[in-house]
Amino acid sequence: MNRNLDGIYFRVERNGKWQSICYSDLTQDERDSVTNGRSGQWWQSLANHLADSLKEIGDEFDIVREEE
Repeated sequence: MNRNLDGIYFRVERNGKWQSICYSDLTQDERDSVTNGRSGQWWQSLANHLADSLKEIGDEFDIVREEE
């Protein structure tokens, strides 16, 4: 299921068709493919955007992760 939660889209080929898929909805192989060779600055930007997305989702749904 594509949830489109993080808003970071990549063009990947699935089932013979090119699609724009959100980073968090990519398979591990697709993630490896789209991130191969990226710079440290690019990774930092990705991490910051994902952190902002998690915060926004947590705030919107009042979600808190508690350690057991």
